[in-house]
Amino acid sequence: MTGGTDLKALLASMSPELLAGVFVFVTLPPGSPLPSGVDPVMIFREREGVTLIAPRDEAEAAGLPHTFPSRMITLDVHSSLEAVGFLAAIATRLAAAGMGVNPVAGYFHDHLFVPADRAEDAMEILAAIAAENGSPEASR
Repeated sequence: MTGGTDLKALLASMSPELLAGVFVFVTLPPGSPLPSGVDPVMIFREREGVTLIAPRDEAEAAGLPHTFPSRMITLDVHSSLEAVGFLAAIATRLAAAGMGVNPVAGYFHDHLFVPADRAEDAMEILAAIAAENGSPEASR
């Protein structure tokens, strides 16, 4: 099952969902086991180490140093992994508002990690992007 590639349609129908909790970025040395009690939403292996995006409370309980307290926003639209410009359009608008974003593309959805204290701002910006592109939600 492939996702959509039409940029305007993706932006209009992205339906952002702000997930509960605060997430942090953690790095572990290469080859390290996953600490007990930590259930990351993302694991990525780089040559310098293993990056985890995990709930802050779990990282802290495991004594893991961490950075970038963030909220996770799931874009509830099935975008193709080959869609051109979708995350770029979103990241550009968030950047214009002075907000960093760490996007993660899953098979079915894209996820944005935004500063925890700016999550509501990000949601407003995403709603504006959707409305500008013809979101049916915008007419309600």
